[in-house]
Amino acid sequence: MQFDRKNLSNEQLVHFYRSLLWPRMIEEKMLVLLRQGKISKWFSGIGQEAIAVGAALAMQEDEWIMPLHRNLGVFTTRNMPLSKLFMQWQGSQQGYSKARERSFHFGNKEHYICGMISHLGPQLAIADGVALAYKLRKESKASIAFTGDGGTSEGDFHEALNVAAVWNLPVIFIIENNGYGLSTPTEEQYRCISLVDKAKGYGMEGTQIDGNNLLTVYDTIKGVRDYCIKHQAPYLIECTTFRMRGHEEASGTKYVPQELFKLWEMKDPIKNFEQYLLYSGVLRENDTENIKSEFKEKIESELQVGFASSPIVVDTETELNDVYAEKSEAGSQKPEARVIDNSAVNSDFGHQVSDLRLIDAIKQGLYQSMQQHPNLVLMGQDIAEYGGAFKITEGFVNEFGKERVRNTPLCESAIVGAALGLSLEGYKCMMEMQFADFVTVGFNQIINNLAKIHYRWGQNGDVVIRMPTGGGVGAGPFHSQSNEAWFVHTPGLKVVYPSTPIDAKGLLIAAINDPNPVLYFEHKALYRSVSGAVPEDYYEIEIGKARHVREGDEVSIITYGAGVHWAEDYAAEHPEISIDILDLRTLLPLDYIAIREAVQRTGRVLILHEDTLTGGIGGEIAAWIAENCFVLLDAPVMRCASLDTPIPFSIDLENNFMAKGRLNESVMKLRSY
Repeated sequence: MQFDRKNLSNEQLVHFYRSLLWPRMIEEKMLVLLRQGKISKWFSGIGQEAIAVGAALAMQEDEWIMPLHRNLGVFTTRNMPLSKLFMQWQGSQQGYSKARERSFHFGNKEHYICGMISHLGPQLAIADGVALAYKLRKESKASIAFTGDGGTSEGDFHEALNVAAVWNLPVIFIIENNGYGLSTPTEEQYRCISLVDKAKGYGMEGTQIDGNNLLTVYDTIKGVRDYCIKHQAPYLIECTTFRMRGHEEASGTKYVPQELFKLWEMKDPIKNFEQYLLYSGVLRENDTENIKSEFKEKIESELQVGFASSPIVVDTETELNDVYAEKSEAGSQKPEARVIDNSAVNSDFGHQVSDLRLIDAIKQGLYQSMQQHPNLVLMGQDIAEYGGAFKITEGFVNEFGKERVRNTPLCESAIVGAALGLSLEGYKCMMEMQFADFVTVGFNQIINNLAKIHYRWGQNGDVVIRMPTGGGVGAGPFHSQSNEAWFVHTPGLKVVYPSTPIDAKGLLIAAINDPNPVLYFEHKALYRSVSGAVPEDYYEIEIGKARHVREGDEVSIITYGAGVHWAEDYAAEHPEISIDILDLRTLLPLDYIAIREAVQRTGRVLILHEDTLTGGIGGEIAAWIAENCFVLLDAPVMRCASLDTPIPFSIDLENNFMAKGRLNESVMKLRSY
């Protein structure tokens, strides 16, 4: 192995050696502890240390790195204390994720390391978002993300590289090609000669290097970093290396030909670099022995601290409170928006009220949020010059520019990931799904990255995803679904669903001001069919608070979205029935106090929603009422929902599908009980 020190001093070379040796010696100790049952799992990076260490050395300490589970060298080179790392690996509450994660599934903002999830591709798009933040602030910085040879087959790899290229982002993508995705060899994973060949397809530069040569890795990434910043462009680096142990220790290595171990043992990154330093006179034999002895003592000392960590204290309230970030915790200033109640609109605002359609109220709320938050970035398909599929952002690009109103390629997963990356750097982001149905393509990023990140390692995701939803417009199975219940099941998300223009504006502003990920559902059929008084001021409707729409003492209809208008129309058509109507407005978290009050007012409850019956949120609300309000009931809780079929295209079939057509039957059944 040939090393080129270029202009590196002896002191730097010794520092590099220490940085390379430190994770190796830690891991060798961890393997001993694993066999002793003192840690539960380990993903080995032995043989691959030069990539992680070289990358961390080449980047600035305040530039984000998105590592994977074999990149111990990233964490150690960023000077994370071994004692706390060990607490993390033990599952201690004094670790970085408070015993909520294991292994390297954690991050830390202080060290600019973004924690991975088990799905290997999503890290790449987060690096896009961080790089976009650097670009918007015109900072001389780049981000860097790791993937393995197996991860290049993921759709997230394609989406992230494509977005980085289209947006000219200063981001470095590193492929650690160690020959196997668990047990699957590379010849069964892809057909290109080298993975770096994929760079050409995205219009970016790329290079393949020896990932076991520390100086090659360092020099390449340092130069590539300068290139990315100067040219504002991404770069792909394929590092050839080898995994000297199994995918994890339990996997073993029987599937690997033994001659490969002999070959790659000769290419060991630490042994070769050490020999180079000895041969060059940078180190002497006793120097290396002294360093190893020092490290051995340090490891034992740090482990003593780690083993002394306190026993886990289980506290349910703490667990629940840590699911969401508080505004102060996320660094947000108290919003200037007034928090209002619908009943006080006229008295609070006087004549500063306009009659707006729901779509115009959404537009006004988004526009005022862009004015209030210079760090708010809008992203979505066709949202710039075209103004979006429903024209909500029409004219925004002229006011706020294309940097903040960004057309995106058709890659929902990467854009959600990029939104999260922006959040790491203190930006707010609103992403528009062209239709709520298309969210399935970005499901993993929302459910496993955005929703869980604060609970896992205290990082908030300041992202709003607008979701044009619902039927009634004859758009068929893929443009009309009501899919809000998918997300209500996911702790860490907030889900809002306004039914009126005043709520649409106020809830959108509240969602943008909230430091947590919020899914904002807006019913397409209500866009231009519903109007109402909307204050011109910048205001919030509090997330998590329902609205009492109509007073009644015979039947309570609990609903949201279009169901509110169905219920109001039905009540107007049946004045002989005293109907109480509650508009939930927020589906996660639910307003259980308001739900209980609705039950108490009538003793008969009908839950109405456009979503299909099975698995709809009505089932959850009905169960909660049965468990907590049973003594208040005069009849079983009933549900009125749409058919358990995909939503059809034909208007006649769609009318039959919709819950609205069964509302009278449901009310009569409930009254007669």
